[in-house]
Amino acid sequence: MTRFPTSKFATVVAAAVGAVMMSQAAVAEEWKFAIEEITGSVQDRYAQEFKRLVEEKTDGEVTVTVYPYGTLGTSADLTELVTQGALQFANASPGHLGTLVQEIQVFSVPYLLSDNNEANKKVLSESEVIYDTLGSDFEEKGLKLLTMYPEGEMVWTTNREIRKPEDFDNFKMRTMVSPMLIEAYKAFGASPTPMPYGEVYGGLQLKQIDGQVNPIFAIEEMKFYEVTDYMIWAGQQQFTTTVVTGADFYNGLSDERRKMLDETVAELSDYIFKVQDEYNKERLEKIKKAKPDMKMIELTDEEKAVFEKAAMQAREKFIEMTGDSGKKILNDLEAEIKAAEKEAGGN
Repeated sequence: MTRFPTSKFATVVAAAVGAVMMSQAAVAEEWKFAIEEITGSVQDRYAQEFKRLVEEKTDGEVTVTVYPYGTLGTSADLTELVTQGALQFANASPGHLGTLVQEIQVFSVPYLLSDNNEANKKVLSESEVIYDTLGSDFEEKGLKLLTMYPEGEMVWTTNREIRKPEDFDNFKMRTMVSPMLIEAYKAFGASPTPMPYGEVYGGLQLKQIDGQVNPIFAIEEMKFYEVTDYMIWAGQQQFTTTVVTGADFYNGLSDERRKMLDETVAELSDYIFKVQDEYNKERLEKIKKAKPDMKMIELTDEEKAVFEKAAMQAREKFIEMTGDSGKKILNDLEAEIKAAEKEAGGN
């Protein structure tokens, strides 16, 4: 099978997608939205509700087509297609976007976000650090950062019990291809092993890796629980994703269309927070039913504190990687989180 480098693959897909767009132009304006997950996922629910609202608000003058995971290539391909204008919208995790703007990897620093969901919602929806500071950096790369939202707490699924960093000795933990995630799991004592999402089940089954980390809904959807023995809540991270569009596309919209888009994204904030919470609760029950002998462990506050202390190494690595700009972003974001916690009555 012929393999294309990412840039060539994206160019080929861009040409194909562009041809389809031209053929449909006479019917309606079409916006294409690619997600990083499968049909029925949290991202899919977001994209489908986005589709419904946009088509309703434009009386069908704009149609939205949703492309699930794998349809148009890798996560890197999707962001390239957005900058080229072949795709109008895509989900992109901070881990992947870190190759474009290093500072976005601040969301891979363990124990950064609050354990108060209302505080997280305020920060992820309204943060000046995210939408002004980081947003400007993304526009320089041809991307407009529309929103960020969580998909649930990251949970470890492993082939052995993990309660302290020493338990990660000689343990291959699958991570995304993200320098910060790799550093985080090194700090925890594991051997981080980057691997494409679609290969994780096979990697666990063949013992190429000893564990992986994802929100509950993804663990259930991809059946990772079938090939691991433990689910472990360490409280180290919320899985977050972004929705990006092309800067040229966004700036080229009419004032009316741009206002409609901004309002739609704002409306979806409360919706997706509720959806991801419901999804993760429902999927956990499915896992329990499908595999009653799955061992589920929530680390104690004392056990979490040990990992949080170890995570300081990852924090320092982030500052080392990103310099003064990254340090300011980290400090400013932490200040926003503390203010949001205070407003929400949290920690």
